[in-house]
Amino acid sequence: MLLLLTEWLSQFHSGFGVFSYLTLRGILGVLTALVISLVLGPKLIRKLRTKQIGQSIRDDGPQSHLSKAGTPTMGGALIILAIMISSLLWGDLSNRYVWIVLGTTFVFGAVGWVDDYRMVIEKNPRGLPARWKYFWQSVGGLGAAVVLYFTAQTPAETQLIIPLFKDVAIDMGIFFIVFTYFVIVGTSNAVNLTDGLDGLAILPTVMVAGALGIFAYLGGNVNFAEYLHIPYIKGSGELIVICGSIAGAGLGFLWFNTYPAQVFMGDVGALALGAALGVIAVIVRQELVLFIMGGVFVIETVSVILQVGSFKLTGRRIFRMAPLHHHFELKGWPEPRVIVRFWIITVVLVLIGLATLKIR
Repeated sequence: MLLLLTEWLSQFHSGFGVFSYLTLRGILGVLTALVISLVLGPKLIRKLRTKQIGQSIRDDGPQSHLSKAGTPTMGGALIILAIMISSLLWGDLSNRYVWIVLGTTFVFGAVGWVDDYRMVIEKNPRGLPARWKYFWQSVGGLGAAVVLYFTAQTPAETQLIIPLFKDVAIDMGIFFIVFTYFVIVGTSNAVNLTDGLDGLAILPTVMVAGALGIFAYLGGNVNFAEYLHIPYIKGSGELIVICGSIAGAGLGFLWFNTYPAQVFMGDVGALALGAALGVIAVIVRQELVLFIMGGVFVIETVSVILQVGSFKLTGRRIFRMAPLHHHFELKGWPEPRVIVRFWIITVVLVLIGLATLKIR
């Protein structure tokens, strides 16, 4: 909205034309979302405490977590609000990718909100039944996939790009819809599984979002895309504003979510953020790079799959507890050590992902 205003004002003073630059609006997206999170965060926490919307803790998990019972949750609503406001203020609202990403984020956030509401407020330990949870996630994921497929304007928008190879692109055809569905839903649930320690999921989300913003900016510029041998996706550069908003909102939330957490994001935040990362990666054609940069999310998910599969097949557990971060806790690692080491791993993986821009 502010982009339209500055475009109108530029006819009176050329200085307002600076707001047409993606880099500036990306930075403003970060700062706007950060300020919204920092200003509204304390008010939200007080409101959640007043309403006694607190996290329940499993008694079969690490004993150190029992002290977290009652900590306000559903704070992810603040993240989504900050992302939405910042993106709508600084984004180009005529860009279809902006609406696809924001719509997907909202749908998955709504699914998470219903799940959190039933568990925390209605005191239903099951929350939203798994079949309905995955049904509505599937609706959101398939909806985004179908829209992207049928609005694609160039073959590059539906090809699978293989990192490290400059000329390898696989035409997926209608399979693009299935692939996109799994990327979005899978990433959404992977972030949700990782969100088990204070700040563990949010900072990797910030770092991955920032890196995807770089991919979006470069892939949306025909000259940069040609030079780096990455697919040129017209209009995708606008996603740098949303990626910046995710980063700013995430950093603002981390201010309150860092150990010991004053608030948890809940499913409303984790499912929405994961879906946002997934759909952005699909748009900029960097799904495989997302799996590299989000390696912490991947290994957390794989640890759950291996644990469940092993127990059902052999009756034995591979890890002391899944997801993986709980395994290290039960081995005696203090929670902050687990968190920071997972952050460090994410920094390395994000750098590796960014390196694929030149190693082709």
